Amino acid sequence: MTDPIYAIPDIHGQDALLDAALDLVARDGGADARIVFLGDLVDRGPNSRAVIDRLMTGQAMGRPWTVLRGNHDQMFVDFLDTGVIHSDHIRSGLSWLHHRLGGATTLASYGLDVTEDVTKWEAARRAVPQAHRDWLAGLPLWQEVGEVLFVHAGIRPGLSLPAQDPADLMWIRDGFLDHADAHPWLVIHGHTALEMPTHFGNRIDLDGGAAYGRPLWPAVFEGREAWLLTETGRIALCP
Repeated sequence: MTDPIYAIPDIHGQDALLDAALDLVARDGGADARIVFLGDLVDRGPNSRAVIDRLMTGQAMGRPWTVLRGNHDQMFVDFLDTGVIHSDHIRSGLSWLHHRLGGATTLASYGLDVTEDVTKWEAARRAVPQAHRDWLAGLPLWQEVGEVLFVHAGIRPGLSLPAQDPADLMWIRDGFLDHADAHPWLVIHGHTALEMPTHFGNRIDLDGGAAYGRPLWPAVFEGREAWLLTETGRIALCP
């Protein structure tokens, strides 16, 4: 049997949903199951700080966990580094602190009350542990496991992994979501929230919209075969 590897998509500060997803993984694969977290750990949900603490602690305990960096994680780091709350990648022009993006909720989990007009940058730099900032900034952008590639947003078709633009790996939609041909791998990603995780043949979008009150769906992969984990067992995820 192929050694299974598990994936948990965009958590977005939903610490209680993360607890439930980790429990499903442990029931299916044991306490030492390999897990790839697809990024977007922060924003929108109520406790981004707890999510970061949980994942950092798990890695420090030696859990075989790979945590990828999502665009929301990068926006958090960018704010801590420079105070910037806008990104050229946000087509709507909304700031990271706008409620639709959820940065203010992330800072609230560190005890800060901020608005787009009162960003409290220096206070945020004091409130957020440097270890959290450094850990987020050092997260990898992909994990390749045999015929499967885990990444937050997707890839630019036709480019090797070393040639990929980091911004694409965290932000891409156009040119990836509409690409129907096969990639060198089955690409497992989040970033684009759906009503339900979906297998598109050349890729699987696991983001079922936990940021918007929907479930956080963990999945398990054995080679290119995929299943969602539920309270009643595995559900095959097929094209």
